[in-house]
Amino acid sequence: MEWYRFIISGKVQGVFYRKSVSQLMMRRQFKGFIRNLEDGTVEVVAEIYDEDFNAFMKILQEGSPLSHVEEIRHEIIDDAEFRTDGFEIRY
Repeated sequence: MEWYRFIISGKVQGVFYRKSVSQLMMRRQFKGFIRNLEDGTVEVVAEIYDEDFNAFMKILQEGSPLSHVEEIRHEIIDDAEFRTDGFEIRY
């Protein structure tokens, strides 16, 4: 299990991307958060087990019906600055 930070770019703000992704993440019982960034991208920080990584990436790629993901960058982070029991939208 690792903590990851993802930056998603494309048409991902104002198209229900955060809501759609967060609902799917909650159903799959992932832990983390999603939020819009000022530059028009979306950030996701999440705790992911190796065997769940591909399913997680698929959710990020699909997004919402109105979204269009152009790129997903990710990195492993050493220490997430929060603890959560679920997946939340941050503002």
